[in-house]
Order: sequence, then C-alpha cells, then structure tokens
Amino acid sequence: MFTVEKHLETIKSNLEQQSAVLVNNLREVVGYTFAADVELLDFSAFIEHGNHELSIMFFSMDRDANEVFQEPGKSGFAGSTSVLEEMTYYHVAKEHMGAFDDFYEAHDEILFEQEQHVFGEWFSTCWQEAGGDSVKLPAYFGVHDETEALDLKQRHWVDAEEKWD
Repeated sequence: MFTVEKHLETIKSNLEQQSAVLVNNLREVVGYTFAADVELLDFSAFIEHGNHELSIMFFSMDRDANEVFQEPGKSGFAGSTSVLEEMTYYHVAKEHMGAFDDFYEAHDEILFEQEQHVFGEWFSTCWQEAGGDSVKLPAYFGVHDETEALDLKQRHWVDAEEKWD
C-alpha cells in the first residue's frame, strides 16, 4: 500500500500546492534591504511529524549563529518572519494510520533524510523563482535542529555548522 517513492511523490505534490504562497513571501524577503550586521539568511523548516505539518521561518543572522534584531536608529531589516504558515504536507486516512505507522517505522531513517531533501529542493526552486539569486548575502535552508543545510547559492547540502564559517 505504501512505498517510499509514492510517499515522496505525494509530499512533492502537496508542497507544490503551496509554491505560489511561498514564492510571494520569499519575494518580500528578497526585496529587503538588510541591516549592516546581518551576515547570513537562515530559513528553518519546523516539522510536526505526528500531524505531517510544515512551517518555515526566516531568521537574519550573524556569523556567530546569533539572530540579528532591529536596533533603534539603524536602517535595514533585521529579525525574523514567517515565510510559510503551517501546512499539511502529507495526508493519511484514519483507517490507514496503523499501516502507515508500520511503513514509516520500517523506513524511518531513509524517509526522514529524503523528506528533508524534498523540502529543500522545493524551497530552493521557490527561492530561485522569487529572485533569491539576486540577494548578495549567503542563504541557507534546513530543517530545525538537523545536521544538514542546503546552501541556496551553491545549491548543495552542507553540514549545518559550515554555514557559520
């Protein structure tokens, strides 16, 4: 009933339904003039696996992994903002929950990594469509508290700690 390929294709399909919203929100970010002490753009996906929900926040950061906040008298954007409100990326009918749980448990390591990459590839496509390549600052996408980040300039995955170098 469930396969890894079908699972990932369903996620891709559900994400595509939110592409226009994400691109529109990313265009706003791309249009910002950033405060001088912002050194890196960090987009973090927050995933609620139990409900199959995803939300994405943008954080303006310095190279010491600190969020940069707006300071009185200084110009430019600093802080954080939501670029995607909670959305359901996967649906499981109640009558199939047990079978889905068994499937996911049997494949959890590979599924979680591949899901992260699906989220990242989708985000990267939306970032490019929104004009993200015009932003001069380094920009990264990752799942909150995970070990990989997608370098949106170079379009490849790196160890999440490398973005601070």
